[in-house]
Amino acid sequence: MNDNRDIPWDRRPLTARDFALTVGLGVFGCALFSGLMFFLWSAQRSGTEAARSQQVTEPARAAEQEAVASRVQQGRSVFEDKCASCHTIGGGELVGPDLQGVTERRDREWLEAWIQDPVTMIDEGDPTATQLLEQYNGVQMPDLGLNDQQVNALIDYMAQASTGEALTADTQPEPAVEGNAGRGRALFTGTQRFENRGPSCRACHSVSGIGALGGGALGPDLTGVAERFGGAQGLNAWLAQPPTPTMETLWSQRPLTAQERADLVAFLQEASLQERLPRVLLRLLGLSLSGALALVVVGAITWRKRLRSVRGSMVERSIRQEENEELR
Repeated sequence: MNDNRDIPWDRRPLTARDFALTVGLGVFGCALFSGLMFFLWSAQRSGTEAARSQQVTEPARAAEQEAVASRVQQGRSVFEDKCASCHTIGGGELVGPDLQGVTERRDREWLEAWIQDPVTMIDEGDPTATQLLEQYNGVQMPDLGLNDQQVNALIDYMAQASTGEALTADTQPEPAVEGNAGRGRALFTGTQRFENRGPSCRACHSVSGIGALGGGALGPDLTGVAERFGGAQGLNAWLAQPPTPTMETLWSQRPLTAQERADLVAFLQEASLQERLPRVLLRLLGLSLSGALALVVVGAITWRKRLRSVRGSMVERSIRQEENEELR
């Protein structure tokens, strides 16, 4: 074997080993280069596909978020129009319970059925509905007349509002106004007109403290209504947006001012402290006696001459008879 170690490498004869090593290094280099290029191409392709996918899904996601926001806003409008007179979300109890967390306490199916038809659920003896009716002084939730879309929007709003995300400054209560029971009585009886020209309460309702004749019978007697509605705050909120169909029809276009509500609440609270039945009976008895006495007086005045003439003729007849007997 020739020893070529002393010969410069670029002048050495090409051996099989050198050839194989050269080819191997070339193949390895090509493979490494190809792998690197494939990796870069794959990464670029993945990024492109991700970008395309994002371009497709972003509008869909934005549309979905917009739909949810619209639904929650609709639910808020429904709540403010139909529910805020009796309920708060995180503000405490009014006429009914505080609804914060209600979507966690009750399943959605129950909430949908309850909001759509509370009267039927109570009539059918639903245990939760019955318990709520007893807990809140027998004040029954009215039928709100909502469709499926409004009901679902309302539930979505209550769920989001319970986290605080849907609450804004608009939901803060207005400053308290001091009421005057005397003005409230005048407003109730109609001797003082409401600012927005609404009808007097006496036209449909009665209450203690307005006289023996009371008021109308179309609506319930309001004696003790402040206690049933959870106090002054609950009654004031109810008067701000009456949820019953009849009251909503009457007052939606002629709302009470804050001062009028405060005055009515003050009067109704004061009237609730009075016992209605004994006072009414006494006044009716007094009216009856006065009426009977008036009839007697009128009769006496009307027939006084006739009574006197009849008596006079009887006396004259008696005198004549006595004179005739003496002459005999």
